[in-house]
Amino acid sequence: MKFEEWEPLYEEILDYFAFDREDDEEAARVLAGLLPRDDLPALRALIEGETVTVCGNAPCLPDEIGEIEGKVLAADAAAEVLFGRGVRPDAVFTDLDGATDVLLEMNEAGTIVVVHAHGDNIPLVRHWTPRFGGPLVGTTQAAPFGHVHNFGGFSDGDRAAFAAHALGAAEVRLVGFDLDDPDVDPVKRGKLAWARRLLALLGHDL
Repeated sequence: MKFEEWEPLYEEILDYFAFDREDDEEAARVLAGLLPRDDLPALRALIEGETVTVCGNAPCLPDEIGEIEGKVLAADAAAEVLFGRGVRPDAVFTDLDGATDVLLEMNEAGTIVVVHAHGDNIPLVRHWTPRFGGPLVGTTQAAPFGHVHNFGGFSDGDRAAFAAHALGAAEVRLVGFDLDDPDVDPVKRGKLAWARRLLALLGHDL
């Protein structure tokens, strides 16, 4: 999704959650200053023309691992669920709130980490980004610039789906998504509602 198409949705999201665009933009600048390189070509090569499965971190994920096909994109802490069951994701989309040293281990083994900067994760961006020694891509939900990209999407799982579509996947499958999960707080419930709306734009009706 081009930023001109994404920006009206982004403005709605800012209003819905009372987020500050300037904070997002500052986070993106911080991330840009910490990125050692831009491994977008590696991410594109991984996805283009391939069947891709995006794995969300809903409680149903362990029961749906058998449905995974093709390249595996994990949403944040879903990566550790998969890794603990013998599946190392090909890429992890994360705003780092679920990051642990296991993510560093996966990255060193070749997993592409797609680090997302937003207004309230600057300390996490500063802490984790310099520690990744493997392939790394930076994203923002505000305007992209330089080596910081915006494929569309808001939360980790739907951002991974938007990236898969934007980078030319032949087929995009979703597992580990439960957008009706009742055991979440109001903010998370709002994010799930937005995920449903955004994924529907890609043809994923959940």
